[in-house]
Amino acid sequence: MEARSGSSGAAGKESAESVRRRIMEEVRAGSLQPGERLGSERALAERFGVSRATLRLALDALERVGTIRRVPGRGGGTFVHHTKIERDLSSIAGLPEYLRRSGYEAGTRVISASIRPADETTARELEIEQGAPVYDLLRVRLANSEPISLEHATLPADPLPGLLEHPLGGSIMDVLRSEYAIEPTQVVERIEVVRAGRDEARFMGVEPGTPLLSVERTGSAGDLRFEYSVDLFRGDRTRIVTRTTGTTREVSHAEDGEAVEVHSA
Repeated sequence: MEARSGSSGAAGKESAESVRRRIMEEVRAGSLQPGERLGSERALAERFGVSRATLRLALDALERVGTIRRVPGRGGGTFVHHTKIERDLSSIAGLPEYLRRSGYEAGTRVISASIRPADETTARELEIEQGAPVYDLLRVRLANSEPISLEHATLPADPLPGLLEHPLGGSIMDVLRSEYAIEPTQVVERIEVVRAGRDEARFMGVEPGTPLLSVERTGSAGDLRFEYSVDLFRGDRTRIVTRTTGTTREVSHAEDGEAVEVHSA
């Protein structure tokens, strides 16, 4: 009796793994799209030819890794979850490039674009005089028309004349390369978790207090500090990735112990 029970359990697990793989293959192939409802447990069990208990094992495994999400209630069900966008800290590229790599259509909603005097923090990060003119850009980045990040960038105005006359809906880095021959040589990024305030929540389509990933970035091209920005990413849609090679990496902790700076040589 015990041997038969153990054999049945092993077969059930194998069947669950097979179902998990088949659903994963459909998601990767695009047959199942983010937000699409998979169907009832009964219908899925019949489709894959397994018991509902075995199906639940497969769905549990998919839910643990974020491939699906279950919504309780009469209007709920099992849905394909949005895949996370990988923000690679090992390379210098604009967010539209990261979105394209993840298979999303990139979009931008420009909230404001103006020139203002540099405050103390901006002046320090850009290595300019306090009060010097800087471009101030506030944009919402979209992935398949849904907010993914809120980008607040400041750039020095004097070395970048007429920047606001160029299209601001794409990658600012592409504009800097093509129009001003600026090629970044170093980017320092500081990452921490913050909570969405009322305005951030409104722009990003989340509830106030929702945890967000804050990426504070300073970009340099030789002796020129060309950008200081603070980008807020939805934590449920973003994954931070870094790759370590044989180059020297220096890691320093902030005094409060909450932020970590990573510098690559």
